[in-house]
Amino acid sequence: MMRFSAVVALFPDLQPVELTSWIEHRWVQPEPHDVDIWIFQDIDIARVRLIYDLRRDLDTSEETVPVLLALLDQVYDLRRKLKSVAAALEDASPELREKVLGILRDGEEQ
Repeated sequence: MMRFSAVVALFPDLQPVELTSWIEHRWVQPEPHDVDIWIFQDIDIARVRLIYDLRRDLDTSEETVPVLLALLDQVYDLRRKLKSVAAALEDASPELREKVLGILRDGEEQ
């Protein structure tokens, strides 16, 4: 867990007003701790790093960031779901596993 000022200090040219804007846009959603005090979990810091890289390294416009974040969130959600399916298949019967793998192979051929 980190406080707002510690997160800002992680990035050489990130201004507090910019991080505050990202929070106001709900691009980052740290936990409110007290009046105007936010606590950032590791996942929040990773999100700040992603946005920082998009804005600085990739020169992504402010209008484009929410679109990219939404797409990346969908990818991450899909990965979580696929991991759950893979875990469920580990516990499934060999017949069911083969049936699912066959369906997946057929889908790749189309």
